[in-house]
Amino acid sequence: MSPEAPADPSRQPVTDPLNPPLPTADAAYWEAAAASFDEEPDHGLRDPAVRAAWAARLRSWLPSAPAAVLDLGCGTGSLSLLAAEQGHRVTGIDRSARMIERARTKLAGRDAAFHVGDAAEPPVGERRFDVVLVRHVLWALPDPAAALRHWAGLLTPGGRLVLVEGRWGEADPIGLPADELTALVEPLAVRTRVESLAHDPALWGREVADERYVLIADLPRRHTEVATSIWWCAAATRCCSPAGPAPVMRTVC
Repeated sequence: MSPEAPADPSRQPVTDPLNPPLPTADAAYWEAAAASFDEEPDHGLRDPAVRAAWAARLRSWLPSAPAAVLDLGCGTGSLSLLAAEQGHRVTGIDRSARMIERARTKLAGRDAAFHVGDAAEPPVGERRFDVVLVRHVLWALPDPAAALRHWAGLLTPGGRLVLVEGRWGEADPIGLPADELTALVEPLAVRTRVESLAHDPALWGREVADERYVLIADLPRRHTEVATSIWWCAAATRCCSPAGPAPVMRTVC
């Protein structure tokens, strides 16, 4: 669910299945796609088994207590609805007005609000969130590192990034591999973990062979966090000070 590229690029019609082109990223593409967006099993979550699989994953990724969740590239609001059903307060952002219209209808009467806007710089003012949830958006942004820094700034102290991403295709794959995303996120976080999603066909409504994963990143509880790093060195080289470990400052901007 992305404001920049299809939520699952591997499912787009292509002339050469081994070399899928990048889809158009203009707003008109998403306005046109809104009417049929939920037809994909992992978009609309209409199949009870697919819906249950995503609900279970989301429950394990989000806080157990009610939280403020920012769903970026929310599409028609399928993940937003699952989060709201689990007791969370949801704000969804998508560049397509038609996607947002469908999301508002889908979550009518729930503790949720939806706005048209850019996922890279969401129009949320001074609001801060406990979780930023993003599915299949980051890979298509022109500057993923800048987007991540901005999203980190939208989190409350100790907040969490939940980033569902992947890499699709064989001859000329597109997407963002887990190791590359981990390298981008680690400077911002105190803990990260990657969970593979490729081997659970219930999530996609079919078997998949490409790389699909979620990266969970917990940010510091303070703006500046002091971590103690213990350095081990060979006695012969005496490369370390006998005074003991020195504190290493990590500042998150």
